[in-house]
Amino acid sequence: MKPATAAKKLGVYLEATPEEFQAGVVSRDELDELQANPPQWLRDLRRNGPHPKQLIAQKLGISTSGLVRAGITEALTTDQITAIKEENPDWLVRERATYREFRAEEARLAEKARLADED
Repeated sequence: MKPATAAKKLGVYLEATPEEFQAGVVSRDELDELQANPPQWLRDLRRNGPHPKQLIAQKLGISTSGLVRAGITEALTTDQITAIKEENPDWLVRERATYREFRAEEARLAEKARLADED
């Protein structure tokens, strides 16, 4: 698989991975090995970042669209994410509320569909 796909499956920011990872092709067996026995560089990336947008959004409790609306387009480190959470800016409060509303509506629609399937 392409390095971008492997990085996504590993939950890391591709541009922060070692050059040999970015330049190569990752087999399914290699991916399984990286997941089962992550090398130091992978453990460090998962712990400290920089992290991909999906993980940043997850750690902040918002959507990736919320990151864009807030002007966050670059990868962030764990320390940067922690600083945002501690600061708790207005945009973060708004985006968390929006995301909670979205998830609640998503759950409501899923329940409605489940009930309709039972009929």
